[in-house]
Amino acid sequence: MRHEETIDYLLKVVWQNMSNTYNQIASGFGITQAIGYVLINIDKEGTAVSQLAGLLGVKATSLSRILSSMEESGLIYREAVPSDKRSVKVFLTDYGREKRQLAKGVVRSFNEYLNTHLTAQEKEGVIHTLQKLNKLTLAYTVTTENDEQKDK
Repeated sequence: MRHEETIDYLLKVVWQNMSNTYNQIASGFGITQAIGYVLINIDKEGTAVSQLAGLLGVKATSLSRILSSMEESGLIYREAVPSDKRSVKVFLTDYGREKRQLAKGVVRSFNEYLNTHLTAQEKEGVIHTLQKLNKLTLAYTVTTENDEQKDK
């Protein structure tokens, strides 16, 4: 099988193209695609950093760098949770809410574009397949030669 025909290769290429498109658009608004996703995932009541990392599928250390940059830009602020000093919530500033609206608009527009070029059946099939691929990926375990030797 050629690597261009593998599912993981095609997913990576498609996502990279989508990400690049989002980054080009986001740069016109003075943000990045990653910042846009963070903005979209922060609730009005604030969102715990640990929850945000899970929603975005990133490690807390990577998120910390993004959040620091966003804080310096005046998009967010952080507060310790009074009932649990170890937990920190992230909130949007007024400026962050403005950029969030722009980011949401871009995502809506791109998804409307996709919806006009995919049939309902195609979209449903893509979503179903991606959900299944995600479950399979999370359930996958590597079998090594040692494991195979033990089974004999």
